[in-house]
Amino acid sequence: MQAGTQATDIARVIQLSVAPVFLISGVGALLAVMSSRLARLVDRARVLEAAISAAGEDGQARIREELHVLSRRSKLIYRAITLGTTCALLICFVIASLFISALGHYPISKVVGGLFIAAMLALILALLFFLREVFLATRALRIGA
Repeated sequence: MQAGTQATDIARVIQLSVAPVFLISGVGALLAVMSSRLARLVDRARVLEAAISAAGEDGQARIREELHVLSRRSKLIYRAITLGTTCALLICFVIASLFISALGHYPISKVVGGLFIAAMLALILALLFFLREVFLATRALRIGA
């Protein structure tokens, strides 16, 4: 193989991998938002757990109810974070596969396609879990109660 052809192949792979890199950046921003929401849920749960012993019987029931909702929300966010991280990892595998294919001249276009489809499915599921958590949070919201 000639050096010029290999350099051209590498340049082409770098061009092809730019879009997935931007996708990883977007998924990273989404993961940051979800991690922040999870941290706020954990902080709120700690405050409520500390306040439960000082509350009266009626107050304890309300706190337990809110803790139950926080628990459901945290499970949804955890699943969304797991799927978002899986998406980012699959995109990394896509990029690595592109370079392996170019450098080793392996025909792995079906592998790259399969990995990308799996990444998109993971992202779709992560967004659905995130949306479900947001719906649950807004339904449980009590303004002025």
